[in-house]
Amino acid sequence: MIALGLEGSANKIGIGIISHAPSKPPVILANLRHTYNSPPGEGFLPKDTALHHRAWVVRLIKQAIRQARITIPDIDCICYTKGPGMGAPLQSVALAARTCALLWDKPLVGVNHCVGHIEMGRSITGAENPVVLYVSGGNTQVIAYSANRYRIFGETLDIAIGNCIDRFARTLMIPNDPFPGYNVEQLAKKGRHFVELPYAVKGMDASFSGILAAADVLAKGLDESLPEEKRLRTEEGELVTREDLCFSLQETIYAMLVEITERAMAHVGSKQVLVVGGVGSNERLQQMMGMMARDRGGSVFATDERFCIDNGIMIAHAGLLEFQTGVATKLEDSTCTQRFRTDEVYVGWRE
Repeated sequence: MIALGLEGSANKIGIGIISHAPSKPPVILANLRHTYNSPPGEGFLPKDTALHHRAWVVRLIKQAIRQARITIPDIDCICYTKGPGMGAPLQSVALAARTCALLWDKPLVGVNHCVGHIEMGRSITGAENPVVLYVSGGNTQVIAYSANRYRIFGETLDIAIGNCIDRFARTLMIPNDPFPGYNVEQLAKKGRHFVELPYAVKGMDASFSGILAAADVLAKGLDESLPEEKRLRTEEGELVTREDLCFSLQETIYAMLVEITERAMAHVGSKQVLVVGGVGSNERLQQMMGMMARDRGGSVFATDERFCIDNGIMIAHAGLLEFQTGVATKLEDSTCTQRFRTDEVYVGWRE
């Protein structure tokens, strides 16, 4: 069976085509993506992002079908991101999916964005039953599977970790191309001094808004036009750089993630961690999570940016898994929603 997947919950429009065959691993036939980048210091507005998706969706679908070397009759279902995400971009992709389904007379499958990340990660890495750390621009969750649901053990109490990083990148006027988190990561690799920031873990949950506020205040001390006595310095008197602040932010917030993930592993008795979502492509996060997992006699699984960052193939994959259990979305129900929790989805394709 072959599925076409459309993803557009944030600033990336992704089109993927995947093939499932009995007793064989899934085959990725096409995985295309285009990103809307706003100027440095600015975020992406929903209306502008939606216009970008509308401008690119048709050409990407045509290109994906050509790349997959299939014809429209070969496609068994159209899968799209139902939520969660930004309203206007989600509506653009839902409209495109609905149009294709009507034009080609294909069934629709609305997919939970978070479940898409999890299932793609499991498929690519081969992780059996891991604790999942889902970290992106809009979500931060620690998840484990039980009784046909992905149960949320811990999550952010305010903003997502990716949103924290992106907003700090705006404060420092770090470019959005290819994406802010990557550019922050590269600067962090050059950091030499650790600057203390708030550490906010509340049981199984974490909070990032206070850390961001503190980092923004400290960033004002980086201004080279300030008098020397007012510039931000370490306890040893050395000037703090933007690289130092990026390093300090990463070390602090990733340590928080490691703590709550380890607590979930102990609770469910798992020795595997699967890191998914756009922030999951960060090498330092993977390294810190790997150190913790090895200390527990376990292992960490992660994918590269082709599958960590939002993509259409994860929607096609999760949608086809759902479709094969007999689930389809009626045309009148083919809406989208900004709030669609991971544990709302019945995972009928797992035991």
